[in-house]
Amino acid sequence: MAKKDPYAALRIKEFNIFLLLRFALVFGWSMQFIIIEWQVYSITKDPLSLGIIGLMEIIPALSMALFAGHIVDQNEKRNLLAKCIAFFSLISLGLFLLTWPRIVADWSTNTILYCIYALVFFGGFIRSFFGPTIFSLIALIVPKKIYPNAATWSSSTWQMASVLGPATAGFLISAIGVHWSLCFVFGLVMFSFIVLFRIKKKPILNPKIGEPVMQSLKEGLQFVFKTKAVLGALTLDMVAVLFGGAVALLPIFAQDILKVGSEGFGVLRAAPAVGAFLTMLATAYLPISKNAGMKLLVAIFGFGVSIIVFGLSSIFWISVVALFFSGVTDGVSMVIRQTILQIKTPDHMRGRVSSVNSMFVGSSNELGAFESGVTAKLFGTVTAVVFGGTMTLITVLTTGIVSPSFRKLDLRKDIEEHEKD
Repeated sequence: MAKKDPYAALRIKEFNIFLLLRFALVFGWSMQFIIIEWQVYSITKDPLSLGIIGLMEIIPALSMALFAGHIVDQNEKRNLLAKCIAFFSLISLGLFLLTWPRIVADWSTNTILYCIYALVFFGGFIRSFFGPTIFSLIALIVPKKIYPNAATWSSSTWQMASVLGPATAGFLISAIGVHWSLCFVFGLVMFSFIVLFRIKKKPILNPKIGEPVMQSLKEGLQFVFKTKAVLGALTLDMVAVLFGGAVALLPIFAQDILKVGSEGFGVLRAAPAVGAFLTMLATAYLPISKNAGMKLLVAIFGFGVSIIVFGLSSIFWISVVALFFSGVTDGVSMVIRQTILQIKTPDHMRGRVSSVNSMFVGSSNELGAFESGVTAKLFGTVTAVVFGGTMTLITVLTTGIVSPSFRKLDLRKDIEEHEKD
């Protein structure tokens, strides 16, 4: 067998431009989310308000997900992404203005809060288009035989931005304040918009242009539910993320439990992404396609244990280490899931399948944030985190027992077939 090239995707110029674009977008988006979390909790001192942020994003993201996938499959991907970024820039600008004392000095706290929630809500609509568009664009930039390698580098770039974004947000809040930190985010979004046009327009590969919406959506759902490897991976990850949403409560840990301020908040928020990023870099050299099902189960079990340790800890560096290992295990899960999606999804269905993925996994982050916020409000912050980690462990054990076929899932043959194309 020929030796695998860990840098295969990086040898394609447009893919490198795509990675720069994705880095800027995720860096800005993750910064913005952290800054808003910090601002909202500073205003309200109510854990439920953090859950509401998640709820405001998940409602439009879920309601639009399948429809967004249909639109992505029917349209040219680069220009569609340009429209998404343009609308994202308007939301970033709005948040910047909402934190400008000259503008909101006479506004009530509730008015400012509701306006922030409204912008987050509209951001959820845009986000429903981002995932399917980016997922589909990758497949049009790189050849099929290096899809797994491209998925690894794309996910690694996402994690690198997720590492630097929260940490930078925490330090910038301390250094220049919330308002100018959001100005920096707006600049990143505009930079990504300019970079995007270094990528050429791509062909539309869907043979069913003009297909009725309901028929298109039905086809996408049927594909996911018939492809057991895809359905199993998405379901398992969805439940784990749903009940492991401790990250949404980090402002409470930073301000009230660990008492480490905005700088410590940035470190805590970045720790999971550091672990995930390092894991993804390792998988570029050490593929994890062998026994992928069992590795996914073990990884998510480790994620649950890490969340429980974090919830019980009252020492800052123990909390950081626990979050780091939650990222390591989540990184394994993400690489396996993305590899399954890339190699098993036909080109003309990528938008719809990615939309289902966002419904299962992406939106469960926000639903998990809402679940954690409500549980923290009712039973206390520590109890909420430990409960979430425990439910993750129960989910993994149940899946492993009732689905032996998933335990035996192996991706080596699928990858070898793609490399022959």
